[in-house]
Amino acid sequence: MLWSFIRPHRRKLLLGLVLALLGSALELANPMVIKLVLDTVSDAGSLATPVTILLCLFVSGMVFGLWHWIVLGTVAEKVVLDARTSLVRRYFGAAMQPLSKRPSGELVTRATSDTVLLREAASSSVISLINGGVLLVGTLIMMGVLDMVLLGVTVIAVTIVTVLFLTLMPTLAKNQERAQNSLGLMGGVLDGSLRAIRTVKAGRAEERLGDQILEHARDAAAYGIRSVRREAVAWTIASGGIQLAIIAILGLGALRVASGEIAVSTLVAFLLYAFTLMTPVMELSQSVTTLQSGIAAAKRIREVEAIPLEPTAEAPVRHPRTPSSGPDDQARAAVSDNGHGSPLLELRGVTARYAPGAEAALEGVDITIPRHGHTAIVGPSGAGKTTVLSLLLRFLEPEHGELLVEGRPYRELSPQQVRAHFSYVEQDTPVVPGSVRDNLLFTRPEAGEDELHRVLDDVRLADKVASLEQGLETPLDATSFSGGQRQRVALARALLGSPDVLLLDEATSQVDAITEAAITESVRRQADRGAVVTIAHRLSTVIHADRILLLEDGRIRARGTHRELLERDTLYQELVAALHIAQTEERGRERSDHDGQVAAGASPN
Repeated sequence: MLWSFIRPHRRKLLLGLVLALLGSALELANPMVIKLVLDTVSDAGSLATPVTILLCLFVSGMVFGLWHWIVLGTVAEKVVLDARTSLVRRYFGAAMQPLSKRPSGELVTRATSDTVLLREAASSSVISLINGGVLLVGTLIMMGVLDMVLLGVTVIAVTIVTVLFLTLMPTLAKNQERAQNSLGLMGGVLDGSLRAIRTVKAGRAEERLGDQILEHARDAAAYGIRSVRREAVAWTIASGGIQLAIIAILGLGALRVASGEIAVSTLVAFLLYAFTLMTPVMELSQSVTTLQSGIAAAKRIREVEAIPLEPTAEAPVRHPRTPSSGPDDQARAAVSDNGHGSPLLELRGVTARYAPGAEAALEGVDITIPRHGHTAIVGPSGAGKTTVLSLLLRFLEPEHGELLVEGRPYRELSPQQVRAHFSYVEQDTPVVPGSVRDNLLFTRPEAGEDELHRVLDDVRLADKVASLEQGLETPLDATSFSGGQRQRVALARALLGSPDVLLLDEATSQVDAITEAAITESVRRQADRGAVVTIAHRLSTVIHADRILLLEDGRIRARGTHRELLERDTLYQELVAALHIAQTEERGRERSDHDGQVAAGASPN
């Protein structure tokens, strides 16, 4: 798991390993040089050579240590950058349905805290593990060179410490993984709660929801404490075992010096190696615990990276069409004729589900969208209206049937090629982080100032923006813009893109009647230039649409204009009656008559 992150940086890591091993070699040489100093003093010889060697070892160790630190620190940051790059690319390239099933806060946690845990595990811990092992073996070899009896005491201590330490590791890794999972759950709930903070406060649910979030935090803390306790026990065993070994070496070594079996300088050098033994033992214990955390983080990162990507374009495949004279085909032909030539978009026999085995959101649907005009899709909740937009934008793939744009099947195009034909205004109208200008230029960054002011005029926002101290550079947030104004910014952004098809998912749900009339007019002008497809929950926004598709239970129940459907379809009549559309239509007709009189120069009275 870790190797997949390390492999691109293996040469740098190899350099870091070589530098670490050189540093270890110098560390192993120090006790022998000190022994040489003591032997020279006892023999009344010159200390120039031993001291010079010590100084050279010191300077070399400083140089290698600095170089090693810089190399591994650089690799660690690059590993984190690679992991975050991979995650971000995966998030934005992932298929919508599997991605939307994961809380956004959890995805953010994977790209932040998990990659930090990966940082040390995939760089310095790997090197420390190898270097610590080499230093441990080298220290034991040098001890054997000095005295085999004292080495036996040391090996017994190291073996006991190793067995106890390895016994604790599996539980430590499991607790660390559970702590990070709880942290990811907490991030997901917290993110969703902050997005809905007004609803939370209005519902007086702050304490209840806060307790739910903190429950995940308490779980993370509980697992973290268990991990800390295990880690503390492991480290105490490691350091305590070596200290006991040093005491035993000192006692047994003193007896051997007294009996004349070894020299004092040999005992001193051996003790220095015993103290040196603390370094690899602690390094190995720390590296193993860090690696456990890193492996758990790498596993979670790879799980997220397993989210399937959006489909790619396939090679063109020609499928013969079976002639049909059913009502849907006749309707398609009629709409195509009214749309001035071949249709822009087509859904042919489309069936779609949001999960395998789930109830069909759409079943056997045929829809044709001409190149010009306003097509409205209406129906009760759950009828499949939003599913149609998801299919058009390729957020959802059909189970059966096919979609075509300008006569080409969707499967022959990439999602980006398909979406290049659309501008989309969501019902919730999320805004892009940044200023008003950033939001307007989001899909068309090359647009000029005149075009920006034109679309702001179209959605009745020009005066609002002009009144702001920072104008177009004003940050777009809830304090400076209302929900309806942010919705109009989203619509202006879509209009600025000059799309072939403008998709509106109830784009006037948060605006007043006067602004709605202005938006309706701008939509009408867009319908003269291209296609407009509206998902309507408020039927007042679509009564003047060129064609209306009435959905029910995932099927098209009826097609026609507002007047035609009102005359012949009972469900449509019920929808209209429930929303008092007749009155709205009458007011709209009166307003149109009023505007016509004013335009003709007549007195409205």
